[in-house]
Amino acid sequence: MVKIVQKEKTIKIGKKPVVILPLEEYERLKRMVEVPTHRLSGKAAERLDRLVREGLKDYRRGKCKKLKSLADLD
Repeated sequence: MVKIVQKEKTIKIGKKPVVILPLEEYERLKRMVEVPTHRLSGKAAERLDRLVREGLKDYRRGKCKKLKSLADLD
């Protein structure tokens, strides 16, 4: 466990505050939020690309509904 000490002054780079922590803790936090990457190729990739392209077209045309819950699906 890391001991956290808060000082009165804030360390900043430019105008943005900075957090300083040990590399080990940073790596642990990074592993917690990493999303696995999957690569598709061939027909599977083409089908997914087509599906995404059609979905974006429908969204731009206003064919999509905003739902508050899954119960609103028809």
